[in-house]
This record gives sequence, C-alpha cells and structure tokens, in this order.
Amino acid sequence: MIQKHKIAIFASGNGSNFEAITQAATDGIINTEVALLVCDKPSARVCEIAKRFGIDTFTFTAKDYNSKQEYETEIVNRCQAAGVELICLAGYMRLAGETLLAAYDGKIINIHPSLLPAFKGKDAIKQAFEYGVKIYGATIHYVDSSLDGGKIISQQAIAYDGSDIDEVESMIHTLEHTLYINTIKELLK
Repeated sequence: MIQKHKIAIFASGNGSNFEAITQAATDGIINTEVALLVCDKPSARVCEIAKRFGIDTFTFTAKDYNSKQEYETEIVNRCQAAGVELICLAGYMRLAGETLLAAYDGKIINIHPSLLPAFKGKDAIKQAFEYGVKIYGATIHYVDSSLDGGKIISQQAIAYDGSDIDEVESMIHTLEHTLYINTIKELLK
C-alpha cells in the first residue's frame, strides 16, 4: 500500500476548494490525506464541511492571541503533530508570518483567482471584472512574506466576454478546483 502524503488546508470561508481537494483525496484521485483544517473564522462554512469529512480542525481567533507569532506557533505545532508535509491555502485571508514560513519553507502553496501578478489581494475577480479583462484565470504559487507574490507554480486561463460577475466567479471557482487538485498531485509525485 502506498503511503499517503499528509496535507493541511488553511481556509477562512465557504470552503469550496477545501471540499474539492478533500473529495479528491477521499476518492483516491490524489495520493493525500487531509490531516488538518486550519481556520481563523470559527463560524465559517468550511468547518461544517470538515466535520462532514471527519477532518481534524483547528479554529482560532487571532485577537485571542498576544501576537501572530503566538498563534502561528500553535498552528505549526498542530501541523507537525499531524505529520503535515504540505500546507495548501484555500481562501485563507491572512498573510503567513515568519514563524509559519520558517517551519514550512517551500512547503506552503496558495491559490489566487487571477492570473498573477495581475489583481493581487482581496476581491481579485471583482477587480479584474471592473477593469474589463477578457481573459480571467487562477494561479497557484508558493507563499512568501509578500501578498500573492511568491513564485508561480501553475496557472490556467479562461476567456469571458460577458457582463455577469456571478457567472465569471462560478467559472473561475470550477477552474480553481481542477487546477489545485492537479497541482497538488504533481507536487507530491
């Protein structure tokens, strides 16, 4: 039997990428076990999804800690205890700090709903839509201390020339799920 790679997924919201990755792991599409969900919003929908899959979850509220270093130390300890090899950010709305980056240097990846380096930060799809782009996409990159600035691992583009932001968001989220699963699969070969 092939040993499964253990990953942690960090999320802050609805968890559609978390769910897609976890389902792919459950179905054997990727040789991974989602060992831990880390969520900074205890009431986020992603926590309900993790419970449904039986995934261990660490939720926290940053203001309950004295510093970023303090809560990141807790996160690192939990990841190491779970045997996590790769951290996948999926809608996690916090910048990784020195503690996390030092412990998992080169082992943290993020998905962003734009073709980086364009439209960094929050509301990237809305930014691109309002700018009037005709080519949208998603990027998976290594995480460093900058905002959406780490080395790009993979990207995929889609053309859209419509006027419905909900439609383009749906298209990008569908694209993200496939891109993230395929990228994880390649990284863990």
